[in-house]
Amino acid sequence: MRGALLRASVALGLLALWEGLPRIGLVNPNFLPPASDVARTLWRLLASGELLRHAWVSLDRILLGLAVSILVGVPLGIFMGSWKTFERTLDGPLQAGRQVSAIALFPVFILFFGIGELSKVVIIFWASVWPILLNTTIGVKTVDPVLIRSARSMSAQGATLFRKVVLPAAAPAIFTGIRLGAAYAFMVLVAAEMIGANAGLGFLVLNSQEIFKIPEMYAAIVALAAFGLGVNKLLYHLERRATVWREAGGT
Repeated sequence: MRGALLRASVALGLLALWEGLPRIGLVNPNFLPPASDVARTLWRLLASGELLRHAWVSLDRILLGLAVSILVGVPLGIFMGSWKTFERTLDGPLQAGRQVSAIALFPVFILFFGIGELSKVVIIFWASVWPILLNTTIGVKTVDPVLIRSARSMSAQGATLFRKVVLPAAAPAIFTGIRLGAAYAFMVLVAAEMIGANAGLGFLVLNSQEIFKIPEMYAAIVALAAFGLGVNKLLYHLERRATVWREAGGT
């Protein structure tokens, strides 16, 4: 209860500052409208259905890019964590690729994939695959050797050992990587929707800024933040369900 009250107090304090600073003239209200104006704009966009339309478009792009990241990053991370020769072979190229941001690769993605939906999904994939890959690799490599030896002493080998011991033990790290990947996906969403988009929350932010509809811009930013928090919360609950054995074991 005390923690909830503290969080609520901080949130209310920030909203009070947001509302008050433009009202008393310390911040130009043309650049930062009061929170109440943004709230009214957000409600209008919700009531008209425009916000939900943009949200569904962004959700489709993020889910597709994140799904491909999981399909690539998790198996590759499992192989790298399980097979040292494979890890040493790919570590150099992967480390080099990880240093190149998705934003820096915009021109390359446009040249190869055009300005349609594919380029946006590829940008989201590139940004989100690295934390998934790295966390999966670390999760597999740091499985307690005692667990593996104990399972082998009970004749667990191969696929059974992986399914019963390695994968459950690495699951928390894998889910952490997926949650980080989702956060990175939202970070590049606005940039991805700069490329020939006509819908999406990122497009709504940029388009509102260009035509100087500042309350709409902030409303879209708030919606984007709430959207990201909702996806993160969903992934957290999925992680809790997939690793329920940790609570049962008191870990």
